[in-house]
Amino acid sequence: MHIIKNIGESFLGTFLELQGKNKDNIKSRLDLQYMGIRPELHMQEFGKRLHLPHAPYTLSLDSKHLFCEFFKELRVPDEFSSNISYSVNIKEHKNSGLKSHDYYVILKHFLPLAIRNLLNDKIVDPITELSSFFSILCAKVLDVGKLHEIESKIPFTLCKLEREFPPSFFDVMMHLPIHLATEAMIAGPAQFRWIFLIEQQLGVLKNLIRNRARPEASVAEGFFALECMDLCARYLHSVETKYNRLERNDDESCQKFSGKLFVFLQSRRPIGVGKVRLLDDFEWEQAHSYILKNTDEVQPYYQ
Repeated sequence: MHIIKNIGESFLGTFLELQGKNKDNIKSRLDLQYMGIRPELHMQEFGKRLHLPHAPYTLSLDSKHLFCEFFKELRVPDEFSSNISYSVNIKEHKNSGLKSHDYYVILKHFLPLAIRNLLNDKIVDPITELSSFFSILCAKVLDVGKLHEIESKIPFTLCKLEREFPPSFFDVMMHLPIHLATEAMIAGPAQFRWIFLIEQQLGVLKNLIRNRARPEASVAEGFFALECMDLCARYLHSVETKYNRLERNDDESCQKFSGKLFVFLQSRRPIGVGKVRLLDDFEWEQAHSYILKNTDEVQPYYQ
């Protein structure tokens, strides 16, 4: 869990040039100059001033704006992750307040999409391979054949990243993915070993502290109060509680549409304000084809 968090933090900090998280700095450029590699990234002297050439792994000002807009407009299903858009500042081109699970979701699902048209393929392709690596590694069901495959490919992925990113980018966290596939084959799926749930529970207990001079007593008293409220919520059926309250996206209480086909008999409710828009011929044909291919009443006619 912390490996994915630190890797995602390094990528975002380097792309956006965030202070304290950027792996591309003066010392890293001096390392390149000392090692005699990538002369196009060496510091240049103009009189008494030093100039750092723009690196291919750093986003330009316009690209940073598009990158932040991608996460600002991001919408995900309930309980998929926290609201990442709240952590993005488009004006200052930075992110703050992201949790470990947020970095996990970003690196696994969204980072390759966010940089797809903003950086060159030499950077996008290995990051996509790294995202696929963690998707297979953190799956609910593990395939030993795929684990052997990603175990053999991850060194080449890291080598591709080493050819583009500075040496300071590759700390111990960037090295540890080489061992994760072997660990998964020995210990099993990651969801039974990671610490997301434990940290979530520790966060709940931390919020119960009211007297910092007596933290243990505050946690014990707060946990006892939570247990009492939970007991009352389970047995007081006449009172609205978190156990009998309707969900935000509850469709069972919605009115069903009238129609002869089963696809039109399902209950549904729009999310947000509805907008009226006329479909063009191509969109109408797509909707028509979808209904014909996914309706049970039409299946006998295909045979």
